[in-house]
Amino acid sequence: MAKIKPISYFKANAAEIMRTIAEEPGPYIITQNGEAKAVLIDYERYEEQQEALALMKILALGRKQVEEGKTKPAEEVFDRLERRWSGG
Repeated sequence: MAKIKPISYFKANAAEIMRTIAEEPGPYIITQNGEAKAVLIDYERYEEQQEALALMKILALGRKQVEEGKTKPAEEVFDRLERRWSGG
């Protein structure tokens, strides 16, 4: 569950937030003048999100290539790889 905190709270309690963020991973939504301005999450969750985003980009690129007909039959690709690996 997201915790919504004004920037003044974050400034006054940054050390406490950093201690608890691993135990209560947040996210913390930091507001300024009543508007959401930033999201604070623990590093492990950030890394997981970046990994998931990278996988989604790869899937989207693959889907686009299929739609554009930029594919080759698997047998052809495997044959080419086998020739390369066997030195032929």
